[in-house]
Amino acid sequence: MAAAVALVLCAYGVEHAAEDSAARSAARTAAAHRAPAPAVVPRSVWLGEAERDQPPPRYDDEVVAVFVHHTDSPNGYDCADAPGIIRALYEGQTGARDWDDLGYNFVVDRCGTVYEGRAGGTDRPVTGAHTQGFNHRTTGIAALGTFTEGVEVPREMLRAIAAVAAWKLGTSGTDPRADVRLVSSNGGSRYAAGTTAVLPTVAGHSDGYMTDCPGAALRARLPEIRSLAARLQGRGTGDTLPDDTRTAVRNDNDTRNTRNEEQAP
Repeated sequence: MAAAVALVLCAYGVEHAAEDSAARSAARTAAAHRAPAPAVVPRSVWLGEAERDQPPPRYDDEVVAVFVHHTDSPNGYDCADAPGIIRALYEGQTGARDWDDLGYNFVVDRCGTVYEGRAGGTDRPVTGAHTQGFNHRTTGIAALGTFTEGVEVPREMLRAIAAVAAWKLGTSGTDPRADVRLVSSNGGSRYAAGTTAVLPTVAGHSDGYMTDCPGAALRARLPEIRSLAARLQGRGTGDTLPDDTRTAVRNDNDTRNTRNEEQAP
C-alpha cells in the first residue's frame, strides 16, 4: 500500500513539475518578446486647460490587437505645432460629436513623436473609441495627417507606430505579424454584433469599419510596420507564426456608455 501511495505521489509530482516547467517556459518566451516602451508625451502637454468633464476611463484585461488610423488633417505642419493640432482634434470629438474623450489611445506626428491620447494611463489596456465594434482589447494609434494614395509616409512616423505596436502587443505576448480573432460588439462595423472576425494583429481602421482610413499610402506600409514591430519584440524572421489566433471576448459594458462605441476618422 505504501509503495502504491508513493507511486501516485511520484506521478503527481512529475506531472506538476512538467506543468510548472511549461508555465515557466511560456513566461520566459513572453518576457523575451516584450518591447520597451517608447517615450510618450503626456496629455497635459497638448490638452492644457481644454480638458472637459468626462466619465472615468474603462479598461480591458489586455491588448491583443492594434488599429492604425490617420487623423484626416493637413500634413504640412511644423512638428512643434502638433500639440495644438491634437487639442483641436480633441475639441472636435468632445464638442460637436459629444464624445467623452479623444478616441485614439496614441497619436504619432510626422517627426515620430508619440503623444498620449485617450486618458487612463499609457501602460494600461485602456478601452478606446477608435474602431466601432472593435474597441475592446485593442489600441488605436493615429498618424497625424492624411495619407491617401501617393502621399509619402515619413519614416520616423512608421518607426514610431511600430514601436508603440510592439510595446503594447508585447504585454500580451502577441506577435505583430499574426492574426487575431476579435468579436464585434457593434453591428455598425464590418461585422454583425457577436460575429468573430479574423483580422491582422496590426490592422488598418478599414479592416474593422467601412472607411478609407488609414489612407491607401499608410495602409500599404502596414506589412513594414508589422515586420519592424516584430523585430523590436526580438522576433526573428524565421520564427514560426502561431497557427491559432487569440480570441478577444465581447465586453457587454459597451452599453454603459454608447459614446465609446463611436470611432475616430
